[in-house]
Amino acid sequence: MNVETFKYDNRIVRAFAFATTLWGVVGMSVGLLAAVELIFPEVNMNLSVITFGRIRPLHTNAVIFAFVGNGIFMGVYYSLQRLCKARMFNDALSWIHFWGWQLIIVAAAVSLTAGITTSKEYAELEWPVDIAITLVWVVFAVNLFGTIVRRREKHMYVAIWFYIATVITVAVLHIFNSLEVPASFLKSYPVYAGVQDAMVQWWYGHNAVAFFLTTPYLGLMYYFLPKAAGRPVFSYRLSIIHFWALIFIYIWAGPHHLLYTATPDWAQSLGMTFSLMLIAPSWGGMLNGLLTLRGAWNKVRQDPMLKFMVVAVTAYGMSTLEGPMLAIKSVNALSHYTDWTIAHVHTGALGWNGFLTFSMLYWLIPRLYSTKLWSVKLANYHFWIGLLGMMFYVIPMYWAGVTQGLMWKQFTEEGLMQYPNFLETVTQLMPMYRLRAIGGTLYLTGTIMMVFNLIKTAKQGEFVPEQEAQAPSLKDQAEESHGSFHRKLEGAPLIFTVLALIAILVGGLIEIVPMYLIRSNVPTISSVKPYTALEMLGRDIYIREGCVGCHSQMIRPFRSETERYGEYSKAGEYVYDHPFLWGSKRTGPDLHRVGRKYPDAWHYNHLKDPRLTSPGSIMPSYSWLLTRDLDTSSMPSRIGALRKVGVPYPGGYEMSAFAEMEQQANDIAGSLKAGGVSEADPKKEIVAVIAYLQRLGTDIKLADKE
Repeated sequence: MNVETFKYDNRIVRAFAFATTLWGVVGMSVGLLAAVELIFPEVNMNLSVITFGRIRPLHTNAVIFAFVGNGIFMGVYYSLQRLCKARMFNDALSWIHFWGWQLIIVAAAVSLTAGITTSKEYAELEWPVDIAITLVWVVFAVNLFGTIVRRREKHMYVAIWFYIATVITVAVLHIFNSLEVPASFLKSYPVYAGVQDAMVQWWYGHNAVAFFLTTPYLGLMYYFLPKAAGRPVFSYRLSIIHFWALIFIYIWAGPHHLLYTATPDWAQSLGMTFSLMLIAPSWGGMLNGLLTLRGAWNKVRQDPMLKFMVVAVTAYGMSTLEGPMLAIKSVNALSHYTDWTIAHVHTGALGWNGFLTFSMLYWLIPRLYSTKLWSVKLANYHFWIGLLGMMFYVIPMYWAGVTQGLMWKQFTEEGLMQYPNFLETVTQLMPMYRLRAIGGTLYLTGTIMMVFNLIKTAKQGEFVPEQEAQAPSLKDQAEESHGSFHRKLEGAPLIFTVLALIAILVGGLIEIVPMYLIRSNVPTISSVKPYTALEMLGRDIYIREGCVGCHSQMIRPFRSETERYGEYSKAGEYVYDHPFLWGSKRTGPDLHRVGRKYPDAWHYNHLKDPRLTSPGSIMPSYSWLLTRDLDTSSMPSRIGALRKVGVPYPGGYEMSAFAEMEQQANDIAGSLKAGGVSEADPKKEIVAVIAYLQRLGTDIKLADKE
């Protein structure tokens, strides 16, 4: 048997390790700023680029795609080479992947702070960046599958199964959720509208969590945990069940984000049912990880890397139990739109993704630099400070979430709402928001301590750019004449990949396709008309400022919501909404029936200084809307793009819309002056925003009159 000598590429691993630490500090710092702005809204210094609505998506993108994303690639590039006993397929592709991904992150940071956003959660980036993501992901896929083909190890280890599922599923999710028609270089409209857009978005959104934040990290857990513990994975059979059950079931669960909304009941029931089924494979994976440590718990006491890993796997188990529980309709009725969801998400983000990334870094950096960790004591301090920070974050948010949900639903003995003013719940939560900021500060402090520790570790060692290894070639290895079906499948990566693709496509097709083929899923309402040109531009400004991050536009069929906001929302009201703006968190009240609820002058003063109309509000001022001229030059191209995605604007409307827009703006300016706003100018952005807000939820009232 001929033994081949080759070298692992550690340079690309080091590059991704550096990137994940850098973006981790940046993403967490932005998150801390966002948390502080919810306590002191004036912290934004009246600068639009750092207002909460713009930095919230920046924070989520930085943590998910920059910190966790680079952590994924760091772990995959290290482990895949060793599991395949082969260098990465192509060094040039590795570096194209690295620099391409970093440029995408920079583009995201610049565009999101500039208000260039689609508003779709975890998919806010506009179409040029979406194309760049697709191209870079293809580069990563080619490099990964090329390495698998060139492997010197016959069987693909369990970690590689999860890498394969990640690569193909993220590609499918990203492409279909990002189908959009450009209106300009930095503006587009999704091809989906309303209910259909919501279904596709949360098919993507839930499975972005599943296949970007979960499956690749499970693969990394299956590699790094046994390595650090010095023990094999507890159960090979459990690994098989965990993998196939997880990727098949996960893809169905997206509609549980849309319970009690205008989506069809059958879709909601499917989402809830499959969410509950997810408990079994998720806990199977958690137990497989923790039981791998049987007989090695003495190492956990001594090795900070294993401490982080144990908490990460435990947090995975807790969040994947809580997620299905939140998908039960009766629980969701209380939890949805509250800070409970924020607590749930951060249990996974801080505990599962954050701690597992820290664990990998503590394990990798000493090995890349052929040395020992500079300070085990400092790593242990990081562990306890990080854990304390996580507790100070999630526990107050759980408390806040339950408080919100109960206060929103509370009625007096006389049958009246006990807390009719939304601000009564906001002011009640301020102590919890302060504790969250303290927790975020502690967590960030621990991360900075880790960075210092790793820098000192690197300085005391010597980097090993290429690690020499030996293994017999694949063709020299004897063919197995026996073994289980799955064992043979592990030696056939193409068939394995096709089967994984089928497993993840089934659920998505069954849930989404009927939304287009069966018209009764989205019943139309004759009085619902497209937005006027001015309202359309106002809606785009509303999207630019990130208002959907704090305000929902979906009134659920609960007495507590119809009493507070008005008639519950109907599917047919959203048929011209590209994109949908139902939201996922109510830091402020729902706005779906806000149209004509207040005079124009109230909206003007509220946007100028929210404390003038709503004492105690934590909403930032949007004073720049009062001084910026409304850009109408892009209006014709925007109308044309909306027509292409199905909005029935009549032919030639682009030209006649200017006169209509001027008339509507003058009417609003006149109303503002009559309401005491002497400086009202019909050419400013605030007039368009008011036009949009005053339109919300009014079409259904016209239907009632008919």
